[in-house]
Amino acid sequence: MHKLGRGHRDKVQQFMTITGASEKIALQALKASDWHLEGAFDFFYSQPHIKSYTDTTRLEELYNRYKDPYTDMILVDGITLLCNDLQVDPQDIVMLVVSWHMKASTMCEYSKEEFFIGLQALGIDSLEKFGERIPFMRSELKDEQKFHEIYNFAFGWAKEKGQKSLALDTAIGMWQLLFAEKQWPLVDHWCQFLQARHNKAISRDTWSQLLEFARTIDPALSNYDAEGAWPYLIDEFVEYLNENGIIQNGQFGDRSQK
Repeated sequence: MHKLGRGHRDKVQQFMTITGASEKIALQALKASDWHLEGAFDFFYSQPHIKSYTDTTRLEELYNRYKDPYTDMILVDGITLLCNDLQVDPQDIVMLVVSWHMKASTMCEYSKEEFFIGLQALGIDSLEKFGERIPFMRSELKDEQKFHEIYNFAFGWAKEKGQKSLALDTAIGMWQLLFAEKQWPLVDHWCQFLQARHNKAISRDTWSQLLEFARTIDPALSNYDAEGAWPYLIDEFVEYLNENGIIQNGQFGDRSQK
């Protein structure tokens, strides 16, 4: 590693710390990704050899620590214990990323299959390895495509079983969590608008289209097209912003937050 420049040495060290990989594998992954850390993580975790790093017996022990005593699943108490063990707040967005990796069908529940599939894909078979992967999972939120996937996953994960729409309070909580990461300046106005004017459950179409709106329309709405194919709720939101003087003369002013 002495032949590398300081910047590259730092990346190798960071990669080894987060993944637990050897220096040789760290160099291979970083060179394959042109020295981009996030690309190197993707390369590393997509390799088939990762799955061989996990010990099924140890995974079983980990699962049994958290599973509910009365049913073969990990429920709220088990997830709370897992978060305590990881020293992560249960409301931390990284737990949504964990659930996305597990392809969990419902919030606050992991089936044994979901738990095993998710952790094996991440190369986790111990609490120590789980803790080491947390920084990698946080980094995935900065990847545009992965954020999009996690955002869309969150709708199905957070809604009540058997419901097609997402309860408004739950949707607002999820938007505040997700857009705190994405830093969309209009998120608080959007939530206030929904509570004042909508007060109904949120459809999947509105959920998915809002991310597109936040991603493509600037906060001053200068590139918003009233004739575009936005859901009616987003069009009403634009009217609300103009009516309340939040957007004035093509400028976004966050008056209401002062």
